[in-house]
Formats: sequence, structure tokens, C-alpha cells
Amino acid sequence: MNDNKLGRRSLLRGAFGTAGILGIESTFGVLRADAAAIGPKDKIKVTKIESFVLKNSWVFVKISTDAGITGWGEMLKDDAKACAAGALEVGNYLVGQDPTRVTFHWQAIHRGAFYRGGPVKTAISSGIDQALWDITGKVYGVPVHRLMGGPTRDRVRVYGTVSEKTGVNAMKVLLSNNKRRPYKYNEGQMFIEEVVERFKALRQKMGKNVDIGVEFHGAVQPPTAMTLMKALEPHYPWFYEEPVQALNVDIMAEMAKKTHIPIATGERIFTKWGFKEILEKRAATILQPDVCYAGGITELKVIAGMAEAYYTPLAPHNPQGPCSLASSLQIAASVPNFLIQERGDNEYADLLAKPLPPVVGGYRPILTEPGLGITIDENKLMAQVGEPKPYRTAYDEDDGSVVDW
Repeated sequence: MNDNKLGRRSLLRGAFGTAGILGIESTFGVLRADAAAIGPKDKIKVTKIESFVLKNSWVFVKISTDAGITGWGEMLKDDAKACAAGALEVGNYLVGQDPTRVTFHWQAIHRGAFYRGGPVKTAISSGIDQALWDITGKVYGVPVHRLMGGPTRDRVRVYGTVSEKTGVNAMKVLLSNNKRRPYKYNEGQMFIEEVVERFKALRQKMGKNVDIGVEFHGAVQPPTAMTLMKALEPHYPWFYEEPVQALNVDIMAEMAKKTHIPIATGERIFTKWGFKEILEKRAATILQPDVCYAGGITELKVIAGMAEAYYTPLAPHNPQGPCSLASSLQIAASVPNFLIQERGDNEYADLLAKPLPPVVGGYRPILTEPGLGITIDENKLMAQVGEPKPYRTAYDEDDGSVVDW
């Protein structure tokens, strides 16, 4: 790096530091403490990749640069240690590279592997992609959605815990009777009726103004799923999520033709190639890609474009942390065919340096800070680093056989 660029960076850092203390406005607008300390034409290189596994199995990746700008992302929480280790392996390629060539790096990481795709490899790409977009937004001093054409909406509808305080009026429930969830190949009449009665009671309690999605979680066998789907229809479920495993798209497409309730799927599908089959076979009319698993921000933008041609909206999956939510919100702000954000009412105060803009009237304002729009508190994060949760298995209580959960 030449002396002129070093001098420019030092000067800018000094200017931003002074402005942060004195609150001075420049002729170019307000100088923010979180704005980039380099210009968009200055060279910048990746210097380090780190990964962190938390005790709740969330996996974070941090990418550092020679400009002092860092980016954060998250990866799939299953196979946590494998994802964390895989991210470090990518460092062999990424260190020394310009982090703002985000799409180029996505292609290089994906196509550079002889065995492509799969949940772990795609999760690694997803976390790194988020972190690179975070850096790029900070370099240009804008949120990621500004780099993708600007906002398509002013606020993002979320679902989670129904509350008068936040105005959230959409939720999702797992099906069960008083004892267990449906997992047998063909559940009996009593079990079916008990499940339907519980959902009916919830519908009556919540009223007509609350949207209630039904989560099958891919754990219900087709004969039982079909019976439940028909039995629940009179009580106005908002959508049926993963009525069966997405491994057999033809079965899901067949079931979708037999109900007027929208089918939603996507949390276990990755990359544009996985969603292509879902769209072409009309196996679902709501897509739920996970930004920590399906390919990151870069790939979700592509998936959204494909889905728009089929009049299909996105409702991004999110069982994870603040980078997952922030990245999903950047997608929500930049695509026209967005429906709602899962767990968008989570605040993540235990990991963030400053609060998210609050949910009001069931909507969260789009994030406007540079990059992903959040600031990870590294001290808070490091306090939660530890062994991930153990592998999870479920069994039939009657005969001890393994079942989906």
C-alpha cells in the first residue's frame, strides 16, 4: 500500500474520530462514527477469517481487513463444528482478496469445490457471503439493500409472538395433541380430532385478525399430513409449512394440488438449483430460504428473482441469531416479492452493541446502518462461545423406532 493511501486512511480516521466526539457536520453531510474509514476507490484486502460456535449451536464468522473494517455472518446451526472449521478452510482462498467482489467470491467458493453444494458447504458460503456484504456496505457507508437497487418498502412485516405492545399479529404453531406431535404413517381418528380441536381453540382465542401458519416440520408422513391438511382447512390456517420432507418434491407438489391453503417450504433447500424444482413443479407457493444455509444474501436475491416469475413470495426462515435476521431484513428491503419475516421480533440484546429499531404495529423498520445494519458486541458473543448442543434424535414412544422431529 502506498503512502498516499495510508495518509488518506489516517486522515479520514482522524476526521471521523473528531466528528464522533464533537458532532461536527462536514459539507458532505454528517460524519458518522460507523462510516467507512476508506474511500470506495481505495484498495482493501481480507487479512483474517475467524469462526465462533456458541453454546446454543449458532455459528458466527468474522472477516477482518487491512482497513480495520470487519464483517460478520452466520452459518447453519446443525453440524456447527463442521461449518466453523469449513469457514477457516476458505481462508486459504479469501485472505489477500478484495472483499467487495462479493458475487465473484460466491462463484469461486462454490465452483472451486469439486463436490458442490450440500448443507455444510452451502452454509459456509452463506456465512462468508453475509460477512462480505457487511464489509462492502461499510466501505460504501450504506446498508446492503442500497447496493441492491434501494429499498422496495419502508418496513418489514414480522411474525413470532403475538403482542399488543409490538402489534405482531402473525404466528406459527407446531401441530400436536395433548401428548405428542404427529409422526406415525397413518394417525388414527382420535389423534387427528384432538390435533384439530387444539388448533380450532387457538383460532378462536386469537380471532380473525391473527394469521396462524401451521408447521408440519417435515416430520409428518404423507397419509397423515393429507388428512390433517383437509381437517384443518375450515379453521383458516395461513399456510402449511413443510407438510412432508422436501427431499421428494413430487410428493409435495401432489399434496399442494389437493388443498387451497398455500404450501410453504425452503428451510432445508439450498441454492437456486434446489428452488428451481420447487417452482417448476409448483410444490410450494411460499418460499422460505434460510440466508444462513441457502447461499447467503447473494443467492437469496437470485432465488427471489426466480420466484417473482412464478408470482411466489419469500418468507425467509430464521431460527438463529442477529446476522441471520439482519441479512434477511436486507433481502426483505431489496426484493418486491417479500411476504413476512420469521422471528423478526427477536431483539438479540445479548449479542448486539446497540438495539435494533423496535417492532411497531407488527412491522420492523428497514435497517439503515452501513453493511448488515447491526453491530455485534464481541465481548457479549465471546461470553457465549462453547460446546454446541448435542445431536438430536426422536423416537416413537410405542415401538422405539426412529422418527422425524
